Amino acid sequence: MSLALRIDNLPHIARSSVKCVVAVVAMALITNLGPGWLSTIPDWLMFPVSDIVGDSLTWFAREATIGGIAVQEITRGFAGLIDKPIEAAVVVLADGLFKGRGLDVTQSVPPLSWLALGGAAIIVAHRFGGSALALTTSICVAFLVSFGLWQNAMITLSNVLVSVILATLLGLVLGIWSFRSTHVENVTRGIMNVMQTVPIFAYLIPTLLLFGYGPSAALVATVAYALPPMVHNTVLALKSVPAETIECGRMTGCTQRQLLWQVQLPTALGKIAVGLNQSIMMTLNMVIIASMIGAGGLGFDVLKALRKLDIGGGLEAGMGIVALAIILDRTSQAIAKRAAHGKHREPGQWPIWKVVGLWLVIATGIAYIFEPAQAWPKDYVISTAVFWNDLVTWINIEWFDVLDAFRTFALLEVMRPFRDALAAAPWSMMIGLLAIGAYALGGARLAIYCVALALAIVMTGYWGPAMNSLYLILISVTLAVIMGFPVGFWLASRPQLQTAANLTLDTLQTLPTLVYLLPAVMLFRIGDVSAVIAVTLYATAPAIRYAMIGMSQVPVARLEAAQISGCTRWQTLRWIRFPAALPTLLVGVNQTIMMAFSMLIIAALVGTKDLGQEILIALNRSLVGQGIVAGLCVACLALIADALLKAGAARAVTHRHKKED
Repeated sequence: MSLALRIDNLPHIARSSVKCVVAVVAMALITNLGPGWLSTIPDWLMFPVSDIVGDSLTWFAREATIGGIAVQEITRGFAGLIDKPIEAAVVVLADGLFKGRGLDVTQSVPPLSWLALGGAAIIVAHRFGGSALALTTSICVAFLVSFGLWQNAMITLSNVLVSVILATLLGLVLGIWSFRSTHVENVTRGIMNVMQTVPIFAYLIPTLLLFGYGPSAALVATVAYALPPMVHNTVLALKSVPAETIECGRMTGCTQRQLLWQVQLPTALGKIAVGLNQSIMMTLNMVIIASMIGAGGLGFDVLKALRKLDIGGGLEAGMGIVALAIILDRTSQAIAKRAAHGKHREPGQWPIWKVVGLWLVIATGIAYIFEPAQAWPKDYVISTAVFWNDLVTWINIEWFDVLDAFRTFALLEVMRPFRDALAAAPWSMMIGLLAIGAYALGGARLAIYCVALALAIVMTGYWGPAMNSLYLILISVTLAVIMGFPVGFWLASRPQLQTAANLTLDTLQTLPTLVYLLPAVMLFRIGDVSAVIAVTLYATAPAIRYAMIGMSQVPVARLEAAQISGCTRWQTLRWIRFPAALPTLLVGVNQTIMMAFSMLIIAALVGTKDLGQEILIALNRSLVGQGIVAGLCVACLALIADALLKAGAARAVTHRHKKED
């Protein structure tokens, strides 16, 4: 059987290889023998897009008026308005109320104590997730309290809560509107798809211009970043409501509004809750980055530590972010699962709000009497920063030669030659090869779509930084796939380990992106090597997950047939499992690339020279047009990769079905 499969596949593989070689040689000859503008981008093909966008936004913010009032005055007024709920949340959760002025300021009303809030989180976790989740939450709360991170964690939580509420409300409105109108859905889907690929930093630049420096600008950027998953999941959830359920509601005399609120939304609540979980995690990730423009909290602690190369302090603050992320992620997942099954509480149980309310009253009374229950004494705060800093110093002294040799080899022998080759490749050749590949995978429409996106990058003048981004992405994704796929293949044949593996992968994907920079900087300092390591670590989880899923879905009948025909384990993997799992594996590569793009922009903090660095420079210098256009160029690269891999997955499914027939 394996011999037959080999004979069937070799001609197809050979034909594809020959076509690729011929295409590369032909494009190289055309660009080298043709006019010079095919190799070097001519001035007439580039437009001052950044200047146009920047001038337009600046004019809109500072000179345009609505009803005789400047737009910037309106947005700054709106910023003052939305500052209020953030300030209220910070007062309740972190700071309390103060009286007096100057040096005479004293706290008149303390915030809710760590005992009250931590206990409430544990109660909610136990109600929705059982004893295991309650124990996990208890450990996370204990870590935040004992390491002196509680107050900054509550500042971060304040921003997360307000952002999630606004993103949820806006997402529900847009999702319901899109569900009811196909035209609106087409528009919102396109906008949300672009918003999901625009890097995090790009959201900060226009919000600074319109809303100024501070928590309100961070809130607007965070809501915009967290909105797409809520909109997408709301539309999908409402579409998944069974037709018979809707028909039953109509037969009972429900109006359109009653049908929505009393039938469709309650039925779709489980899937909507999944979107809420995704929005929470994206909000937490964005709030950390938004600390750069005044959001404060744990994210600011990590950024401050990175700037000072205080690895120990940054690691502690980063682990505080991890603890908060685990609490929010696990609890929201448990609530989503409970909502999906339509379960609210067991018979005889109090409503959760009553239990939490009673605990808050009791815990506040305890904190009033016993001061350490209000604020953990500084004398009992634990810190491991000195240990980690000393460890980093020891590693850099004792292992300097090994680490520096690895860094030098990776940089000079692998990364820079690849980067230089991409930079030297004629732009027309790269776009021509892209067109040929897209046409082979999805036809003329896909080729036109991909070429249009690539030409958009060329016309902005960011082709060079885009190639630098591409080189970092290709290396990182290749490493993630090389490491992740074998682990996923190994786990697929061991069902007893898959539950623990999924839990570990879920945890890795909840970690905010900044956390992945710390170990890379600890060992390899700043630069491209650290960026690739951080991106690879962040992007490996989806490669493992999809490899495990793809291999687990191979039909048992095929495996038995391979065993009967005498195939070895390697032959079964190569000729049976891998072809059957290929569509799922391509989806995994797609997800790996998307996560790599999101992490690459964060990696700009360690000195990469790519589109991420262009966005970071624009943010620091308030160059609105440059930042937005560079962010859209990242989106173009991500959309090209997404379209090609989706077409490849669809082609693999079609090819598999033809072979089965």
